[in-house]
Parts: sequence; C-alpha cells; structure tokens
Amino acid sequence: MLDYIIVGCGLAGISFSEVALSNKKSILVFENESQNSSKIAGGLYNPVILKRFSEVWKAKEQLVFMNDFYCNLKSRIDVTFDFKMPILRKFYSIEEQNNWFSASDKVALSPFLSPHLLFKKFSGIDSPFGYGEVLHTGYVDTALLLKEYSKYLKVNLLLRCENFDYNLLAVEEDCVSYKDVKAKHIIFAEGFGMHSNPFFNYLPLDGTKGELFIIKAPLLDLDVIVNTSVFILPLGNDLFKVGATYNWKDKSDLPTDEGKLELIERIREIISCDFEIIEHFAGVRPTVRDRRPLIGSHPSYDRIHILNGLGTRGVMLGPAMAKALYDSIENNIPLDKEIDIKRFDKKSK
Repeated sequence: MLDYIIVGCGLAGISFSEVALSNKKSILVFENESQNSSKIAGGLYNPVILKRFSEVWKAKEQLVFMNDFYCNLKSRIDVTFDFKMPILRKFYSIEEQNNWFSASDKVALSPFLSPHLLFKKFSGIDSPFGYGEVLHTGYVDTALLLKEYSKYLKVNLLLRCENFDYNLLAVEEDCVSYKDVKAKHIIFAEGFGMHSNPFFNYLPLDGTKGELFIIKAPLLDLDVIVNTSVFILPLGNDLFKVGATYNWKDKSDLPTDEGKLELIERIREIISCDFEIIEHFAGVRPTVRDRRPLIGSHPSYDRIHILNGLGTRGVMLGPAMAKALYDSIENNIPLDKEIDIKRFDKKSK
C-alpha cells in the first residue's frame, strides 16, 4: 500500500510530492496535462505586493522554507531552475518615490525594500525618477522544473500520464483505492481543474486568466527584473518574458487579441526600444476570493485532501502550503484557519 496518491503535477502537486518523498513516503502521481498555469507562469518570487506596497501574507516564513526546499529539490533532479535576481520597481513620479520611502520604513516591509533609490541606466528604458529595489527576489523557471521533475517521476515509475476518473475512487476504512492502487491518502492538486472534482467543486475557486509574452528586444540591455504594471524578465539572448494580464471573466487558456493589445501597451510604457513578439501564452491561475489557498481534508472523508488556490504566487506558496498539509495529515498539526477549507464549511452544507 502506498502512502499517497497525488492528482496533479503542477507547482502544488510537485511541492507535495517532494515533501512526501523527503519524508520517505511512497507516492504515485497522476497527471493529464489539462492545466498549464504552472508551466507558463512568470515564476517570480517577491515578498512585496508592489501595487499597494504591502507585505505578502507570511512572506518571511515562505521565503525561508522555499529556499531550503528548492535547494533540496535541485539536488534530486540535478537541474538549476531557481535564479536569484533583483526586482526593480520603476517610478513614474516623486509621489511614487515618497510612497516607497514610507513603505520601506514599515517594520514588516523594511527587510524587503531597499531604502536607497537606484538610478542605474538601462539601455532601452527611460526612468528619470529611478527605481526601488526589492530584496530577496528571483524567479523559478517553472516550465523547466515541471519538465525535469516529471522526468524524474517517470524514470522512477512514480507518474501515470492519464485522466483521473473520480468515479473509480473508493474510500475504504483504512485506505483509498483507485483501479489497481491502494493508498493511505489521496491529494488533489489540480489547479483550476478542481471544478471537475466532485469532492471539492463546492469550494470558491474563481480562476484568473493571465497572458504573457516572450519578446525579443536586441536594444534592451537588462540584467534585472523590472516590475511596474507588468514585469519584464531577462532570459538571455535578447529574449524577455513579459506579463501578466488579469482577466476574471474568461476561463479559457487561449491567448486573446485583447490580452495582446494590453501587454503591448504596457510594455511601451516601460521600454523605449522596439521589440518583437516571439510567443504568446495564456493560462488560468487557481485564485480564491479571499486570496488564501485552499488546503485541508474533505469534510466527510478524512483520507481525501486538497492542495489548491496558490494563485499568482505558487512559487512561494507551494512548498510551505505542501508542508502545512503534510504536517496536518501526518503529525496532526492544525492548519492555519486562514488557509483551511473549513472556513467554507457553511457554504458546503
């Protein structure tokens, strides 16, 4: 009998798989590649919400755990996917500079916001008001991570690439069974695909569509991430990842002309040189109304669990949320009430 069946191999599924494996637990992962939000994600980790100059929920704890987690994961798959890189917030006015200074004086934000303005010149960007530097930032190449981790699981016979049929899942007294597999627990980490899951589709997962570009800009000389209304992330060879849009109505993963025009307009607000669109991506982020993840056990079946709702910050949230769910199952450590799906119990009755 296995310890865990895990459904989904995006950031949430990988995070729980790695936590389980690092604790010597046996797993089997099911993945049908129907969701692509993790694969096309920007992958930035940033402890500050730059739009409002406020701290990301429990950012310090997430960053500490994330760094150790990705370091250990790198040793397992022997691939570098975590890149430390400064994030600079471009200023458009004296008022924005003053807001930055005010934010950097706050106790919660002072470890993450440099109090010194940066006036570095980047070819292809005009910034007379300079930049503010966010500390402890970088990005994860999510496409590379998912590809290499899936490869590792396949080689070790821990991955089945097939649709998961909920009708074939049986809950027994001491385990769950699915086809030829028995396990002590099952974890659903399906992202926006949760809406097809009869065990958890009562939960308020909204989903927010995001669109991104890969652009080529030979005259843009940038070795940091610049973030304003969108981010510009250097990939090397004159290529840059740019994103992202936010659409709360469209739940498809198809690129749109509307998203394309919005991204083009925002890019032109930041850079002053020409660029060429190489690729255009879209995906639906698993977001929740109260901006907190969906973690916990089914109200009627204590062997069926969910790890979802990582939203726009899956790179930071995933490892810590996977550990929290694992500890709640294996060590009876209560989940934080802000992330526990019990907060929606009344809506499910």
